[in-house]
This record gives sequence, C-alpha cells and structure tokens, in this order.
Amino acid sequence: MSKLTYKKAGVNIGEGDRFVRLISSIVKKTFRPEVMTEIGSFSALFKLDITKYKEPVLVSGTDGVGTKLKIAFMMDRHNTVGIDLVAMCVNDILTSGAEPLFFLDYFATGKLKPEKASEVIKGIVNGCKEAGCSLVGGETAEMPGFYSEGEYDLSGFAVGVVDRDKIINGSKIRGGDAIIGIASNGLHSNGYSLVRRLFFDLKKMDINKYIPDLGKTLGEELLKPTRIYVKAFMKLKDNITIKGMAHITGGGIPGNLPRILPEGTFANIRVDSWPVPKIFGLIKNIGDVPEEDMKKTFNMGLGYVMVVSKGTAKETVSLLNKSGYKAFIIGNIGKGDRGVEYSYDKKII
Repeated sequence: MSKLTYKKAGVNIGEGDRFVRLISSIVKKTFRPEVMTEIGSFSALFKLDITKYKEPVLVSGTDGVGTKLKIAFMMDRHNTVGIDLVAMCVNDILTSGAEPLFFLDYFATGKLKPEKASEVIKGIVNGCKEAGCSLVGGETAEMPGFYSEGEYDLSGFAVGVVDRDKIINGSKIRGGDAIIGIASNGLHSNGYSLVRRLFFDLKKMDINKYIPDLGKTLGEELLKPTRIYVKAFMKLKDNITIKGMAHITGGGIPGNLPRILPEGTFANIRVDSWPVPKIFGLIKNIGDVPEEDMKKTFNMGLGYVMVVSKGTAKETVSLLNKSGYKAFIIGNIGKGDRGVEYSYDKKII
C-alpha cells in the first residue's frame, strides 16, 4: 500500500499556490495607495488616512451570494458572481454613508480548479473597482467531500469609513420627506430559492431557453450581477443631504426600508411610480406567486432607496439620472406606525 499524502486525500497545495500566482496581478489592480502589504501575506495592512476625517468611524459588513451560485454552476459561467459578492457587502456599509476601503473574500470548494476560481476572482476584482475599494486578501479552502463536484461557496467582508458627524442612520427622517428609488439590475442576489424551484424544479425550463420578453436567455437574465451603488452616493453626498438609505435585498422594500425609519414614521410607496423589470412579471405569472410574496421576496426593480427632503427630491433624481443611475420619486414619509404602505395616489410630491 502506498503512503497516504495530503494530495491523495484530496487537497493539492500545489494547485493552491498556482491559483495565487494566477490572480496576483489582477488583484493588485484594485490596490489603493493605503494598501501596505502584498498578496499572500498572513494578514493585510491598510493605512487609514486620518487627515481626511475629523473623527473616523470604521463600518463593516459581511455577506454571501446565496443560491444564485447554483445558476453559475448550471451555466458554467463564473465571472459575475464575484460582482454580486462585493455588491452585497459594500451596498450594506454604504447605507451608513461609509466609503468602502477594502474587501476580503472566502472561497471554498471540494476540489480547487484554479482557472475556474480565477474567473470568480475576476468578478470580485471588477466589483471592487466599481466600489473603489481594494481587494486586500482572502482565503481559499479546498475541502474534499464537503461540496458537490464542481461547486463552491463564497462569502465576503467589507470595511469602510465615515466621519462620525456624517453617519447616516435615518434619525433625521421626518414626515413629508421624499423617498427615492434607484433601479436594480434585475433580481440581484435574492429570491433564488423560489426562482430555481419555479423555473427548474416545477416548470422544467431550459436555462439556455431564449425568452423574447427578456431579450435574452433565462440563464443570462438570472446571472445579471447586483448593481453597486457607491458611485451614486458619491455623486450626491456633497450636494444633497441624504437622511437615510436602505439596500433592498431579501425581504424587499417592506423588509428593508423600515429598518432606517424612526419611531412614529412610515413609508408611503406609490404603486406604479417606477418601471418593474419583466423578469418579475414572468415569475409572478408563471408561478402564480401572490403579490404580497413578490413584494416581500424581491426588490421589484429597485435595488437601493434613499430618503431626502421634499425640496431636494427632483434635484436628487436629476443628479442620479445624469450619473447613469435611473431613479424615481416613489413615495413619501408619513406619520404613524413604522412600516411600509402601498397606495395608488397619483401625486406624492
């Protein structure tokens, strides 16, 4: 009997080293001047430029991509889920008004295939570039027998900074303020357990089927990456007083917008005040999904929501539209029990 080695047990350290060599050059493209270490160090050093802040506060967030990864496996396309990973983390810390500084990822798989894993990292790199943050490190775990053949899992961690007196937490929101919705890129990274159950388990649809209403295949629609809203905020922060921001993820608007509302206020959302992408109508109609479930599961076409004063609402929308972000006045803040109400009022501002 030959001697047992780590490689024979399923872990190939050599492939791990080759993977690091493959990604090092592209990862360095995300480095801000504050990064003080190279790829492969035990830890990452990042010098905080405190001259830019009176009282800097670090803001952190962590998240994953969820079962959207199953779509990447089905399509054997892996260069976009990394964007989703970054987006889910930086969009969260952005709600506090924080500028994303750096990002770390965790990639775990049963058997490491460096070329496939490199495609994932390329997506993370693209997401970090869009967010203006540095990919300073991460962990690659090869775990034989833990994941199915060809599958992997992802998680990420982002750190940002904001001056204490510029923290955005919703405390300044008042009755009469305007609610601005910024368009999503489709499903983003939420609701995929329902979507996969509907399209592939119940309806047995082909992921490569071209859907005329969507103008693309089903798989291409489902893999569209989550929108990153950092640049949208950066375009506004010096011109508009933003009172609150919500990242619309699992739970939709009803599950996320109330998290930033002060006691005694509620969000009045006007139905039909923004265009809902056709993928949501497809899901609702094919699956006969109740309207309430749609609202509480999906972003319904809005990936980010901001609350501003009524007097700056139109300027906010104009600035966002000029910056490449489709935005809409979708409602206003009322006085009452905290929550979200939908109405058909024609005039909201």
